[in-house]
Amino acid sequence: MALDMVGNPSFMRRAMRAELLDADTELRLAYAWRDHRDEAALHRLITAYMRLAISMAAKFKRYGAPMNDLVQEAGLGLMKAAERFDPDRGVRFSTYAVWWIKASVQDYVMRNWSMVRTGSTSSQKSLFFNMRRVQARLEREAMAAGQPLDKHQLRQMISTEVGVPLNDVEMMEGRLSGSDYSLNATQSAEDEGREWIDALEDDSAQAAELVEHAHDTKQLRDWLITAMNALNERERYIVRERKLRDKPRTLESLGDEMGLSKERVRQLETAAFGKMRKTLEAQSTEVLSFFAA
Repeated sequence: MALDMVGNPSFMRRAMRAELLDADTELRLAYAWRDHRDEAALHRLITAYMRLAISMAAKFKRYGAPMNDLVQEAGLGLMKAAERFDPDRGVRFSTYAVWWIKASVQDYVMRNWSMVRTGSTSSQKSLFFNMRRVQARLEREAMAAGQPLDKHQLRQMISTEVGVPLNDVEMMEGRLSGSDYSLNATQSAEDEGREWIDALEDDSAQAAELVEHAHDTKQLRDWLITAMNALNERERYIVRERKLRDKPRTLESLGDEMGLSKERVRQLETAAFGKMRKTLEAQSTEVLSFFAA
């Protein structure tokens, strides 16, 4: 599928009329692509779910990006989902694809919102895509109760609602309300022609960024350990062998070793992932923030 055609209006019209796949057909196509690299099966799978990608892209029009570009990014996310989808996981492709489509479109919107970096952590991403909606609801509820909020109260409530520090709310508010200016513009008449670009710092990794990266890595490791500890010994073994090895083992090989059928191993794996997800969601709102729109 040519990416330059994805945003074409006639293409979008055809995509909205594409076939609806039942679960069995979807699974058969996914296996054909994963096991045999059947490009016809891949094309049929992607074409059937382009309407999902277009529908999700449309939700981000309010951020000012061209619809054609949004659809192209959604199409990229859909293709990534098809490439990485594991039909043995026991979930529908559409459910899996939603994550990749949203990730692709959100990243595009944030890259193009402003030349100034809007944020890269999961909490900042959640704040970017939810701040205006949460703010409008809080203001509406306050007015209905006859208790209008001042700016400081509103920021504190947004901070609590989204689950981010107050200074993040203040910083994002400034970024969302600001505009881009030329870096070659003169700072002021008193600066003898000094341009804003002269004030830019070196873009190589700074100490703060290195510390933030180390913190995020440790946080992810701690979350994984916590989630794994919620599993029993058999479930932990299956997750390690299936997802944490350099060369993941197949359901068949695990079934042979454990004296279980392939389907039973898949069920145990799915149950283990469900337990891990619940544990992670209980630990931090950042795990859920990616799925918020």
